[in-house]
Amino acid sequence: MATAHTYLNFPGNTEEAFEFYRSVFGGEFTSVVRFGDFGPANNGQLAEADRDKIMHIGLKIGENDMLMGTDAPESMGFKVTFGNNSYIYVEADSAGDAERLFGALSKGGKVEMELAKTEWAEKYGSFTDKFGVQWMISYTGDVQFGGY
Repeated sequence: MATAHTYLNFPGNTEEAFEFYRSVFGGEFTSVVRFGDFGPANNGQLAEADRDKIMHIGLKIGENDMLMGTDAPESMGFKVTFGNNSYIYVEADSAGDAERLFGALSKGGKVEMELAKTEWAEKYGSFTDKFGVQWMISYTGDVQFGGY
């Protein structure tokens, strides 16, 4: 069976963002690879100032899910722009866990919908975190919803 993971591109602050996510979710990074680890393999496209930037980082969330990311250096032709086309959806283990995750991840960001009971969940809320990443936090609990 295929699995899906969330992969995020950042404009140079991946390490800061992932330290923040680790402070919320806990756990350890499964890998941290920097652009400079590959020496001349970048064919001279990488600016010296970007050698210490993150090429790949992974953070395990739960049993089977992974949050991954990279810096996307402009010196290599990337231009990161955050849009409204994606969210990271997190199904919490409990109402208390939903409250903790929502509070921690939304700190310094912009709340779109406060965490509250909805037709489809005991707790649901959405926001954009301080790094421009959009999140949906949910705890379905005992709610029965026929919409999916």
